[in-house]
Amino acid sequence: MRKVEGNIVDVYNREIYPGEILISEEGKIEKIVRNKQTYDCYICPPFIDAHVHIESSMLLPKEFSRLIVTKGTVGIVNDPHEIANVLGEEGIEFMRKNAKEADVKMFFSIPSCVPATPFDAAGGIINAEGVEKLVKTKTFVALSEMMDVPGVLKGDKEVKRKLEIAKENHLKIDGHAPGVRGEDLKNYIAAGITTDHECTTLEEAVEKIERGMKIMIREGSAAKNFEALHPLIRLYPQQIMFCTDDAHPDEIKEKGHIDRIVRMAIAKGYDLFDVLKAASVNTIKHYHLSIGSLKENDTADFIIVKDLKNFQIIATYINGIEKYN
Repeated sequence: MRKVEGNIVDVYNREIYPGEILISEEGKIEKIVRNKQTYDCYICPPFIDAHVHIESSMLLPKEFSRLIVTKGTVGIVNDPHEIANVLGEEGIEFMRKNAKEADVKMFFSIPSCVPATPFDAAGGIINAEGVEKLVKTKTFVALSEMMDVPGVLKGDKEVKRKLEIAKENHLKIDGHAPGVRGEDLKNYIAAGITTDHECTTLEEAVEKIERGMKIMIREGSAAKNFEALHPLIRLYPQQIMFCTDDAHPDEIKEKGHIDRIVRMAIAKGYDLFDVLKAASVNTIKHYHLSIGSLKENDTADFIIVKDLKNFQIIATYINGIEKYN
């Protein structure tokens, strides 16, 4: 039995207390014990990137993992549609195979629009039959961003079948619907689409949440929507997640990853527990990820930070093993 000590940040009971985490040989949290010690560090739930394309980093999954683990990111939901646009299923399998060598927990979604539009000719094609083949491996957590909004709204046969396959297999369906509002939005959501990471205004995001969607507040290297959407942290703390979408290595190294969004939210004065839920627990629950969230009997996935303002990472634990210090 191993032991890790510090001030424990419990997002479920919304409290912080000094204690010890007892980790079993299997890498699970056997017990969390309160004590009366004084500590100068904080143990928090792990950070999760709810939607990212690793290819945009120009790194292999294994190398991308080495970078983000230093920022407290323990898990990501990766959409490999960029490599799929070129290599199809072969590209997805290449990414998944390399991801097995990564330190962080990498979960994959199935690209829903390969090619991205009927006018593209990048080489890769994943039709409904291809989606069904990938689903049968039972190794994916979602059907990734459905960019073909017209296809959804017009009931395109191929699009409709992809959505049906996802629903039949209990996969979450991610959206990609910038500016879609009103009746079109209602019909888009009715097709089974549960998330969107393309909102650029607060009004758009609020409408989507009130119609039943989860919204990802995106702050990456290409698109940055935090300043427009941050009030959602206070208004709808249970319905939001954090993501980067596209994250470049130099920017991650200099400014951070999900930890960067956490710092920005804390600097705005938002509730610590709401911020950490958006950075961690909400994504774990939405996609049913096998990642611990600092509870007894969970896998021992957590981070240790110096303080709750700058979130300087002292250590990152994955399955009870210290992956970064």
